Amino acid sequence: MSDSYYDSVGEEVPSDSFWEVGNYKRTVKRIDDGHRLCSDLMNCIHERARIEKGYAQQLTEWAKRWRQLVEKGPQYGTVEKAWHAFMSEAEKVSELHIEVKSALMNEDFEKIKNWQKEAFHKQIMGGFKETKEAEDGFRKAQKPWAKKLKEVEAAKKAYHVACKEEKLAVSRETNSKADPALNPEQLKKLQDKVDKSKQDVLKTREKYEKALKDLDNATPQYMENMEQVFEQCQQFEERRIRFFREVLLEVQKHLDLSTVPGYKNIYRELEQNIKAADTVEDLRWFRANHGPGMSMNWPQFEDWSADLNRTLSRREKKKATDGVTLTGINQTEPVPQHNKNSSVSSSEKNQSYSADWSDEETNNPFSSNDAPPETNPFDEDTSPTMEVRVRALYDYEGQELDELSFKTGEELTKIEDEDEQGWCKGRLDNGQVGLYPANYVETIQ
Repeated sequence: MSDSYYDSVGEEVPSDSFWEVGNYKRTVKRIDDGHRLCSDLMNCIHERARIEKGYAQQLTEWAKRWRQLVEKGPQYGTVEKAWHAFMSEAEKVSELHIEVKSALMNEDFEKIKNWQKEAFHKQIMGGFKETKEAEDGFRKAQKPWAKKLKEVEAAKKAYHVACKEEKLAVSRETNSKADPALNPEQLKKLQDKVDKSKQDVLKTREKYEKALKDLDNATPQYMENMEQVFEQCQQFEERRIRFFREVLLEVQKHLDLSTVPGYKNIYRELEQNIKAADTVEDLRWFRANHGPGMSMNWPQFEDWSADLNRTLSRREKKKATDGVTLTGINQTEPVPQHNKNSSVSSSEKNQSYSADWSDEETNNPFSSNDAPPETNPFDEDTSPTMEVRVRALYDYEGQELDELSFKTGEELTKIEDEDEQGWCKGRLDNGQVGLYPANYVETIQ
């Protein structure tokens, strides 16, 4: 320790040197900073965990919404399956990010929290036990040297004052010799003052040099004691730094999804599903289910039957869900059933096909809106009722000849109240009369 001290003697050093009295407080403050850094790291991890959770929730919501949109949309076949694979990827990645969030909070966050509690011990009067021990250690190591330093400063001040007095006395004596007004007695006093000043300079210089020597002798021990306490603080800080490095590496492992085997499998499976999309297969399926490949009950000669003249009530009617059915006509060949394993098109998911083909269907390009509305021979005789104006709440596409079609916001006239099946009879502004769902409209006040 003494070698380092003597090597530095005479060199210019900054005024904020560690060896200056009280400058050990920066080392002591580092202990308090360590506790704060633990809290900061916990907050950092907690925020990242919230981000992971939020991202996982967004992925799940996105997948759910788009899965429904694709299912209800016009896409079909193997491309639809490939599209669904993106939603499956999002759901699986969402699960992985939830696992990341759990690892950050349940492992990393808790580990830092427990280490902080074990490393820093709060005192009843405030502060930490480790901070107080370091403060006391430095103060005790510095106290003897600080006392001698104070003596040196006092001796130095006294010496400098004596030198100043000597210089002033010599100056007065010199000036008095040129002054003929002064008598010999006055000159002698000035000479005595100079002699006394010189003696004071010698005495104060001797005390100053002695105090400085004592301080020099105490410095090596002072440095040794200070370094001993400083090393204890270094060891405490070393444990914190090593711990932080260890925790950050664990956080890195938890965040790095590329090391998770299942993560790579997700995108391998996604790629396989996309590559499995088959253009030929999708076109073949659409031809068989919605194109020329469909079977047909072609019209044939039909004998008169008394059953055809019977008027059917609304609740006796059934809507057809597959193909085209003509009442009373025998099929020449059976209608093939759909393959259970084939994809279902969005048109089958959202609407049923009309049981009767008619020029009045809204999707028929050959229909004429100018033609007068035809009456439905199967409608029941209705008794007159009070007409009420109503407004459509939703779009409705008539599925049978005796049903009306309208758009949201369109107004029409209700001419018959709701029956037990939930249907009302109404008239559009163009004069067409038909049935519509009662809960699809509201009365105009």
